[in-house]
Amino acid sequence: MMFYRSYQSYCHRLQHDMYFLISTSRLNEQVVDKIVLQLNRVYPQILTNEEAEKFRNPKASLHTRLSDLLKHLQKKGDRHCQEFYRALQINAEQLFNDLPSRKILKTPDPTEIDTDKEQYMLNDRGPVFFLACFSVAAGLALFWYCCNSVGASSQSATAAGPGLNALELLQAASQHMGCSREWNV
Repeated sequence: MMFYRSYQSYCHRLQHDMYFLISTSRLNEQVVDKIVLQLNRVYPQILTNEEAEKFRNPKASLHTRLSDLLKHLQKKGDRHCQEFYRALQINAEQLFNDLPSRKILKTPDPTEIDTDKEQYMLNDRGPVFFLACFSVAAGLALFWYCCNSVGASSQSATAAGPGLNALELLQAASQHMGCSREWNV
């Protein structure tokens, strides 16, 4: 489900990406050191100085340091994992974009409705269609108005309606246009 994929925690994502990050030395010493330093200096609440020294220790293998760092961040919580992802994006953007969890997030759910596509499907008729519909609606409204005023004037000749009946409307239009034809009202 797309809902689950787009809202899973950073700890779950890191657990999913851990093997990818550790395997085949995708991260080199320099990048791991930059990430550890960023987590320590920019976000000292994420990694203390002692923890940063432990994860930057050149005596331990890179594989061990990286796996220990990732396990440590997962134990600390979602915010810590999120800051790791932010540091990874800053220091190794291509690797960040290639993460398996990023590919899952980018994969669209076939059952989900694409609202952008649907918006274009609803609005693909253009302005001529809009004008035609508006003209039909205006014509029907005018016809309904004229029919109601003809019926009202035939029921009582003294009733002063708010508008003209159909014959009065035609007479007013022809006088305004300069026609000399007489209309029987």
